[in-house]
Amino acid sequence: MLTANGNASLLIEQSLVFMPNAVVIRDDTYYKEVLEALAPHDIKVYTGDSALAQVVTMDTIDIVLTALVGYAGVLPTIEAINSGKHIALANKETLVVAGELITNLAKSKGVNIYPVDSEHSAIFQCLMGEFHNPIEKIILTASGGPFRGKDIKFLESVTKQQALNHPNWDMGDKITIDSATLMNKGLEVIEATWLFGLKPEQVEIIIHSQSIVHSLVRFQDGSIKAQLGLPDMKLPIQFALAYPQRLPTDFPRFDFADYPSLTFEKPDLDTFKSLPLAFQALGQGGNMPCILNAANEVAVSEFLKENIRFLEICDVIETCMAKLPFISSPGYEDFVQTDEETRIKALEIIS
Repeated sequence: MLTANGNASLLIEQSLVFMPNAVVIRDDTYYKEVLEALAPHDIKVYTGDSALAQVVTMDTIDIVLTALVGYAGVLPTIEAINSGKHIALANKETLVVAGELITNLAKSKGVNIYPVDSEHSAIFQCLMGEFHNPIEKIILTASGGPFRGKDIKFLESVTKQQALNHPNWDMGDKITIDSATLMNKGLEVIEATWLFGLKPEQVEIIIHSQSIVHSLVRFQDGSIKAQLGLPDMKLPIQFALAYPQRLPTDFPRFDFADYPSLTFEKPDLDTFKSLPLAFQALGQGGNMPCILNAANEVAVSEFLKENIRFLEICDVIETCMAKLPFISSPGYEDFVQTDEETRIKALEIIS
């Protein structure tokens, strides 16, 4: 089974290669196009959010790779877990928004969650054979994005094109902007605490501009393990889907001779306010990470439409976190309401 948001041409292309039983095109604008292309091949075509949440429960599915962008991944992931499907999670927002709910549900259903983000996959790989050894700290590496080393004065006038010019990774627009603000790393901190059962103080961020060391684990004896590789998402995706096996590949190999110097530095928390905001949301818990995420999604979308400036992204998030009602022990419906209310408030702030 394959799904897509609005990339109908790629969905059709991949479907004709892999011949899935069913596909979902989330944006119904493209439903007719996909249906006409795939119906002659006996491939069922569905559309909409409800279809997305329903198809993951099909009996023929063993594992669900959740790679939707943003809050949209929460409900399909819940439905997949309820149906006993193991999850390969590339949608960090699912755990950011509803980490306690998702992890408790997975435990109750006997479902494994395999991380796909390169940083969390690196941590997972470092922990293989070490699950009996307590973690002292994990260190998430960040490239620093296109504005590493820049000050607030510079960031006041950056353009959308500049923010989309990531030095190492080829990603979608939303994730690329999150990398530029460093919010992507803030979301990963929250995700990591749920994936690995950590406290906020056990997660550290370090800037590593080469994106070769994907993350590290420090154990209670002081030893540190790291996972290295070229910046390419194919490896962590394959590892999650094939775990515990390592399948042979013809991917390009990392060579130390090509990288004689690997550098590390502390993040600039005064310039990139998204990181302190993420730690604040994590510390408060409840629905605060949901507010953080929803406000960020709206603000990034408006920046990409060139309706706000780069630095205003964090201003919108900070204001929403201050003004939206806090719920200490939210359920799923609370997350739905919080997400909706935050999006409305964020647009009000921007307008």
